[in-house]
Amino acid sequence: MPDAPQLDVIAVGAHPDDVEIACGGTLAKLVRQGYRVGIVDLTDGEPTPHSPGPDARLAEAKAAAETLGVHERILLDLPNRRLFDSFEARVALAKVFRRFRPRLVLGFGEKTPLASPDHFQAMQITDAAVFYSRLTKWDQHFDGLPVHTIPVYLYFTLAFSALAGPPGSGHLVVDIGDTLETKIAAIRCYATQFPPAKAHIFDRMRALALEFGLASGLPAGELFASPRALGTRDLMHFLFGERK
Repeated sequence: MPDAPQLDVIAVGAHPDDVEIACGGTLAKLVRQGYRVGIVDLTDGEPTPHSPGPDARLAEAKAAAETLGVHERILLDLPNRRLFDSFEARVALAKVFRRFRPRLVLGFGEKTPLASPDHFQAMQITDAAVFYSRLTKWDQHFDGLPVHTIPVYLYFTLAFSALAGPPGSGHLVVDIGDTLETKIAAIRCYATQFPPAKAHIFDRMRALALEFGLASGLPAGELFASPRALGTRDLMHFLFGERK
């Protein structure tokens, strides 16, 4: 792989539209704040019931990425509906992490009952790839790409029917009050997935964002969980965003 500019953040989804639904507002906010952001889709999401084919879904994904303003969108082209946590899938994603050297990775944090089992497989693949990215003495599997340690890894949620957030030692909500409509616009790019008959989903997404915002004293929010306890060396900056 050629050298690539470093990305500050990479969000990993099983299918195009997963990341937009789970954390599109956060990604749009990070872009506005000047961070370099990327999305990895493990599969192209095809076949899917209402799409005419892969080209349509890829065009939707491109339009959604442009709406959010992200800098890179990478498709690993693993098999949709047959996505499994395998050594090959782990290495493929770890190569992306080594190539783009993110400081923060966002990924699935739980199963999504009554939805695609690919989501939980994506969680396991991402967990392993974060680990594989930093492993030394294994160069033969990574095309000569140098090791990279990812400092922070957070889980997002797609389980809209659950009352609790993804499991973890610490939870946080990101304020997306100024990017909620950008998130909705990005999701609307997937016209094959959200035809007029599913228009109610946009109200549900807004309601969920408002609920997370209400719980945290923000206009609207997206929920994340950390697999380890959250800590800070600067309490006032952590709580108020101020420095003395």
